[in-house]
Parts: sequence; structure tokens; C-alpha cells
Amino acid sequence: MMGAGKSSVAYCLRQRTGLAGVDIDEIVMSKFGISIPEIFFAYGEDKFREAETEALRELTPGQQAIIVTGGGIVLRAQNVTLLRRLGTVVWLEADEKTLFNRASRTGNRPLLQTRNPRKAFARMLQQRIPLYARIADLRVDTSALTEEEAALAILTRLRKLSRNRRPGLSIPATVQ
Repeated sequence: MMGAGKSSVAYCLRQRTGLAGVDIDEIVMSKFGISIPEIFFAYGEDKFREAETEALRELTPGQQAIIVTGGGIVLRAQNVTLLRRLGTVVWLEADEKTLFNRASRTGNRPLLQTRNPRKAFARMLQQRIPLYARIADLRVDTSALTEEEAALAILTRLRKLSRNRRPGLSIPATVQ
């Protein structure tokens, strides 16, 4: 969900692991040549979601990378299938108040440009929580963690998860 710390935690993970980083929003912005808010304004949410799906399709399964997605990526079932093929899905969660406060800091979130952003946010979060829960291989609550602490928690849990799988199997992390 927006405000969970996906980009910041992914940066810390890249620093600690040396893995490449892929940001789906950056791919989409580069295809359109404009910012996410401008994409939403000019083309609408549906076109943005289509571009997210296309960006996921272009990624290669088995290639180790830290992949950052937008919080709404789970709204399309095909995206869930694509994410699962790419690797381990990590859900960065936090309490609603923390998420909203973080997400509303910049003032440029298209889905919060409503008369009542708090209510819109709560509705989105409630819609998405079951979707995140269904897809997540790992969950990390970032409410009280720094980005570094969240990255360390993810790495620790990934190591435990990989020990429970076949020896020698490496697990790419999708930061959700």
C-alpha cells in the first residue's frame, strides 16, 4: 500500500544485496514520458494499470532483482500471477494511520485527490488487504521500523524461507 516504504526499503535491500532494482512505476513513467499523477490525469487509472501489467510481463522470471510495485498492482489477477512467477512476494504493511500519514506527505497521490482523502484511503486499504494477504509469501510490518530495519527483517525471513526450500535455490524478492 502507498506509504508502506516500498521504495526506501527496496533501496536498502539493493545496498545490502547488490541486486538490481526494478521499479514498475519508473518503467510506466518512462513509457509515457510523464509522471504518475500526469498519467492518471491524462489517461486515467485503467491505462495506468494496463501499463503496469505490461511492465510486469516484460520482466524475466528467475532473474534476481528487487522489484518495487505500486500498491494497486494486486487489483488485477493477471498481475498476481505474474508476480508469483517472478519470485517471493513481500508485503510491507503498516497500520492505517501510519500509511495515510506517509502517503499524504507529498500531496501528489492521484488516488487521494478527492474531497475526503482519508476516507478514500481507508476504502482502498480495506479493499486491498485481503489481496495482499493472499499473494504475500512474507509480511513485514513497517509501522515502527526504519527502512534499514525493515530490509534486515526481510532478509532474515528470506533466509529462513530459503532454508525450507530446496538447497541451493535462490529466491528473488519482490517488494510489495
